[in-house]
Amino acid sequence: MFWPMLAIAFGFCGLAVLGVLAIRVFIEVQRLGRQVAKTSQDINKAAQNLERAAEDLARTGEAWR
Repeated sequence: MFWPMLAIAFGFCGLAVLGVLAIRVFIEVQRLGRQVAKTSQDINKAAQNLERAAEDLARTGEAWR
């Protein structure tokens, strides 16, 4: 009777460890998603700034002709 109870206890502990690891993975995936969204916004902002600067440069080049 001891071995089956020990097997059940180990099984429960294994499931608890897997549950904790799943929660940690979920939290890290959320953090990564937020970081990717922020980086995407930063890249879009930089692209807009670059486009604006290119337009200004093009206008300046036309004035020199």
